[in-house]
Amino acid sequence: MLPAEALSDVTRIHDVLETVPQPMLIMAEGRVLAANRAARELLGQHILGEDIRLAIRHPAAAEQLRDPAPANPDVPVHLVGLGTRDQRWEMRIRDAGDWRVVHLTDRTESHAAERMRVNFVANASHELRTPLASILGYVETLREGAAEDPATAERFLKTVHDEAQRMQRLVDDLISLSRIEADQYSAPDMAVDLAALIDEVRRELTAGQSQRGADLVTELEALPAVRGDRAQLSQLLHNIVGNAMKYGRAGTPITIRAQPAGGMVRIAVSDHSEGIPATHIPRLTERFYRVDEGRSRVSGTGLGLAIVKHIVERHRGQLDIASTVGEGTTVTVLLPAKPAVIKW
Repeated sequence: MLPAEALSDVTRIHDVLETVPQPMLIMAEGRVLAANRAARELLGQHILGEDIRLAIRHPAAAEQLRDPAPANPDVPVHLVGLGTRDQRWEMRIRDAGDWRVVHLTDRTESHAAERMRVNFVANASHELRTPLASILGYVETLREGAAEDPATAERFLKTVHDEAQRMQRLVDDLISLSRIEADQYSAPDMAVDLAALIDEVRRELTAGQSQRGADLVTELEALPAVRGDRAQLSQLLHNIVGNAMKYGRAGTPITIRAQPAGGMVRIAVSDHSEGIPATHIPRLTERFYRVDEGRSRVSGTGLGLAIVKHIVERHRGQLDIASTVGEGTTVTVLLPAKPAVIKW
């Protein structure tokens, strides 16, 4: 049984404890005197009055909680797998007279963000290192005498040029992604004529891709203006349609459809291709993720759909990718329409 005085004191601070959004517990003599709602939701409603080591079932936590020495609040205890297997928590223990206050802070998202940052730097470094090593190797070979053979020199210089262009595309995409992320909390508010923009992008891609340009088909209904950034929406269309041209079967149509959808405008780009297995679809917008590493390495940076995702998010829109293996892929984007201005 808990002392009556302790129960009385805990009752008086209960309302204060409930205002804390993170899980917090008060313990005395090794038992839980009080726990706020967040703690009960994480650890279970049964923890009141329970041995603290049974309430927080984690080896690292048990070791600290049974230590009678004053806890150092500046040194958190890291708990991995508390709650769910992937969750990460920081536990801090502070002495308050006869009581001990246990505070848990969820670090799952910050850990995931840090892991993404580390992976991004590693992947970007790898993607740049590969063409750079190729350039250095060919230049060294040219300096050692290969330049004296015009045919060999021309072949090596073409490879150097191609690899340099690959690096340039990657750097351009990295800069573009960085700029889009910097503006993600500032929703664009300009009126963009989407029908005209789609036609412009189609003409640009037709001129630059003679082999597949004739396969582009547009089906546009009467469209309201969308609320957006014209340059970013142009980049979005180039990336989506460009992917369809790259991976669709030659001679099959690539259809760009656009139609009103309530207060939104729906754009759908469909191709006839090998399709994408369902297990890959949730990861397609990850940076540097590739379904087929060998096929994509020659011309892609692995950032195209990541850029599309961030542009859609900045425009407060929605992105969906549907694919059937052996048939093709459809990428759908919903963008908010720009409300008409009523003039009196």
